[in-house]
Order: sequence, then structure tokens, then C-alpha cells
Amino acid sequence: MSKFVILLGGIVHVTDRLRQLVAGARVLAADGGIAHAEALGLTPELWLGDFDSTSPELDAQYADVPRSVFPAAKDMTDGELALNEAWRLGATEVILCGAFGGPRTDHTLLHLTMATRYAAEGRKLVLSSGSEEAHPLVAGSHDFDFADGTPFSIVAFTPLQGLFIEGARWPLENMELFFGSSLTVSNAVCGNLHVSLHSGKAILIAAPQVA
Repeated sequence: MSKFVILLGGIVHVTDRLRQLVAGARVLAADGGIAHAEALGLTPELWLGDFDSTSPELDAQYADVPRSVFPAAKDMTDGELALNEAWRLGATEVILCGAFGGPRTDHTLLHLTMATRYAAEGRKLVLSSGSEEAHPLVAGSHDFDFADGTPFSIVAFTPLQGLFIEGARWPLENMELFFGSSLTVSNAVCGNLHVSLHSGKAILIAAPQVA
């Protein structure tokens, strides 16, 4: 297993769970996401992007970190550039840290959909801000280690067929869920959460620190 953390420019709350999640991983930073490195006790091995979100203070603080500089006029985000680099370096698991919040809602939505796209290709990804986690759901079975009472929602990106939810306050059995449905929003863990899906793509978003 080769675990990578990619530091993104969204919000990060440093929690024990997040520290455990990133422990032992190789680290890449996407532009201004390097601001989270110190609080998490991480040292990036590579800093990528067009550096339009990097302050002079960060530029000086991390002057010794190797950089891969791209033009501002490019055809993908700094986060996707970093993710592609992680795959190139042999990543088998990627944690997108700082994937939510910040000034760019479009980037948050991209991180959620991009992770789900790669999960459908067999890649393993988790998105975290420390206070929230997101896990792509594609066809197959998925087990989670959340504590009892942890709030979670499932948001469908496509129609879902054969959705089962076990170990939840409101379980479901062999449901069809249409795109845009709120049926699976605001559930809570009750036991060992297990989700399985016959077909479709979705994201499970949980708040582990609330439990």
C-alpha cells in the first residue's frame, strides 16, 4: 500500500481522527493547500500548481520544498494536477485533505465528483476537512468505522439501483434512488455502518466529530 495525502486549499480542522488518517503518508501540496502542512505536522515532498493562491509568507516558509510550476492558463485545477502526480508515483490510496469549504464552491463540487469518478475506476480515495469526511460510493459493498450517532448523508450523482443501508437509524433495503432525491440525507450511524449498491455513483458525507 502506498498512501498519499494531497493538501488542498479548503478548510481543515485538525482532529485526532484526521491525524490518524494522514499518518505515514507521503505528502503533496496543491498551491495554497500547503498552509495546512504545519498544523498537521506534515512535510510535503512536492508543491504543485500555478501558485496564484500562495502568500509571500508561505512562499518564504516553504522555500526549500521542491516545486512543479504550471501556468495559470491550464486545463485542470491544481488539485487534479496533484492527484495525477500521486497516481504517477504509485499511490494506492489518496486522502484529499482540505477538500471542502473555502471561497470556491466549484472546487468543492469538483473534488467530490472527481473522487467518485476515480473510485469508479477502482481507486481508493477519502476526502476530509477533519470535521467532515466524504467517501465515494460505487457499485459494490462499503464498510465504515464511524461511531454510533455519527451523522451521515448519501448524495446521489446518478440514479442508484439496489441501495442497501445497514447499521443506521433509518436502514434501507434494495432501494432505487433518483438523482436529486433527499431521501438519504440526515441519517445517523447505529451499529456497524454498511452500504452496498448494485449500480450508480454517489458520495457518503459524514461528520465523525459530532458523534
